[in-house]
Amino acid sequence: MAQERAIPIGLQLARTARSVSQEFERAMAAAGGSASAWQVLLLVRSGESATQSHLAQAMGVTAATMTHHLNALEAQGLVHRWREESNKRVQQVELTEAGIALFDRLRAVATKHDQRLRSRLGANETEQLSKLLSKLEMGAD
Repeated sequence: MAQERAIPIGLQLARTARSVSQEFERAMAAAGGSASAWQVLLLVRSGESATQSHLAQAMGVTAATMTHHLNALEAQGLVHRWREESNKRVQQVELTEAGIALFDRLRAVATKHDQRLRSRLGANETEQLSKLLSKLEMGAD
């Protein structure tokens, strides 16, 4: 009798993350956005990060990647960037009216996606999953 081999937890986690991320990305695209646009809009709207460098740090991307994201969002009229007179090196970012409207649409999509994921688990399972994921993340270097 063949012995069942356990799937490595890292592989299972990567597959699950990819599947859930692709589902989220499709939902965002259907609403006229993307997962990366949602992250930027959420950070700016929440007031957590208003400078380009803080946005990059909060998203865990390079400054060049953040510039690429912001260039695309600015070209679509979703964000406005400017430099402060007192410190020309710091670039501030704010949402335009169109950016706020997209944020509102994408927030509804993100909420629905989260509810869909939570519906697959019981309350205790959701709490346990959150704790386990945090435990794995804290151990990752």
